[in-house]
Order: sequence, then structure tokens, then C-alpha cells
Amino acid sequence: MLPVPIVIGIAGGSGSGKTTVANVILQRVGADRIAYLPHDAYYRELTHLPYARRVEINFDHPDSLESELMCQQILQLKCGQAIDLPVYDFTSHCRTAETIRVEPQRVILVEGILIFAEKALRELFDVKIFVDTDPDLRFIRRLERDITERGRTTDSVIKQYLRTVRPMHLEFVEPSKRYADVIIPEGGFNEVAMDMVTTRIEALLQAEAL
Repeated sequence: MLPVPIVIGIAGGSGSGKTTVANVILQRVGADRIAYLPHDAYYRELTHLPYARRVEINFDHPDSLESELMCQQILQLKCGQAIDLPVYDFTSHCRTAETIRVEPQRVILVEGILIFAEKALRELFDVKIFVDTDPDLRFIRRLERDITERGRTTDSVIKQYLRTVRPMHLEFVEPSKRYADVIIPEGGFNEVAMDMVTTRIEALLQAEAL
């Protein structure tokens, strides 16, 4: 009988460095042992709405994400079944027709801003990590990312940050920090914290293998 996978959740505000932490875990634990699921792949299908309506959606509210599908797919992976991960287009604000095949692995790594705000998701995690970064750094990182990777203008990024990102962070993301097992200041650049996290993951994997 195959060992039950370890499910790790990485949360934190937009631009906090969650992806950096995830990449460190992928490198140290081994990408061949990890199934990686980003929460923002699960934004709801909006092709039925005109573009002008899509850009007005509050993408920082838990309701904008199909977390029930993510829960279902995590459970499928835990049962040894492969899943088809949705692919989301951030420039058109639509889920594409493509999917990515994700095979079951020893570790399921879940990353997202709001994953600890959702009780059903939270209960699936064996290890909960919160990446804690100063708001000014988070905003600068988000601004750079959205301009270079998602085709946004500076003005649109600032407006979205003030309209939804900041208030939703205060309402949902920051309070969810209390559910974390580990809080990592400075994210993946915190060598001591990353050593402790990866050592803990390896210990859990060894225990599951016994």
C-alpha cells in the first residue's frame, strides 16, 4: 500500500514571496516527489461575462475562486489519482480550455493567498506555512509582476490594490495567519526557517514510509 501524501499549504499576502518558498521546497525536497497546485489556477470561469465586467470582479475575495474544485482534486491526489489542473489566463481574466496533468506524488504543495481563509481547504493541510512580508515590499513586487507578466498598467495595478487587494488582505488574509503552524518572515530568503521547514517535511515523509 502506498503511503498517504503529505499536504503542505503556503499562504501569505500578494507579493509576499510564497512562490519563492514553494520553489525552495521543490528544490530541496525534490520536484519529482511534489504535486504543485497554485490556488490562482482555480479562479472561476468568467467567459460568459463581457471583458468590462470581468475586470470589475473582486479577485481577492474567496468567492472568486473555485476552492471546492481544489479540495476535490487534492483528495483525488491523496487517493492516488491524477488530476487535470485548470489553466487561467490573467490577461483576459478567463479559464482557458487547456489543463495540466498532475500525477500523484509523495508531497502535495498548495500555494495561495486565501487558502487558510477557507476552512475546507485548511483542514486538508498537514503543514501550514504563512509567509509574512512588509506591505510596501509586497506592493512593489505585485506592481512589477502585474506589469511584466500580466500586461497591466501601473494605474490599473494601483487602483486594484486600493479597491480590493488591500481591504481583502486585511479582512481575509491577515486574520488567516493565526492558523499557520509556521510563520516565515522574508519568505524563501530566510535560510534558517527554510532549513527547519524542509527538515520537518523530510521527517514526515520518512514517518509515512514506515
